[in-house]
Amino acid sequence: MNIISLLQSKPVLIGLHLGFAIVGIDLFFWLLGKFKDKIGSVKNRATIAGLGTLAFISSWVVGGYYYVVYYGSLVKPVIKEGVAPWAHNIVMEAKEHIFLFVIPMAVVVLFISFMNDEEIERSGIRRTAVWLSGAVAMLGLLIGAMGFIISAAARWGA
Repeated sequence: MNIISLLQSKPVLIGLHLGFAIVGIDLFFWLLGKFKDKIGSVKNRATIAGLGTLAFISSWVVGGYYYVVYYGSLVKPVIKEGVAPWAHNIVMEAKEHIFLFVIPMAVVVLFISFMNDEEIERSGIRRTAVWLSGAVAMLGLLIGAMGFIISAAARWGA
């Protein structure tokens, strides 16, 4: 098996999808603390926000590939015919739409992170930066919980 085949396998895709999401969540929680405590340079905050945004984008790309290649044809039918069809009908549909908010919110935080402390104070957006950083991380956690429910429904249906 070559590296491309390995990376395209179902368990590796799920692991990468989850791994990138966890990194993004952790980075945005870290950034929340930086904004809240008024610590870190612009470069430091922008690096954390940039890496967090990149992690969420990577999770989205890997998850999208998994969805197109495996979920729609293999997993979704198992869930819909299983004991918890609501896991797709409600949870997956909500997850798909909630995730659309994560990347734009992360990009807004990234733009804010390029501002120095004086600009943040003058514009009065420190509280917004803290709130948005936390919201991005919390949405990531919510989406992760939804993924767990969907995976459990697939196991129950198998």
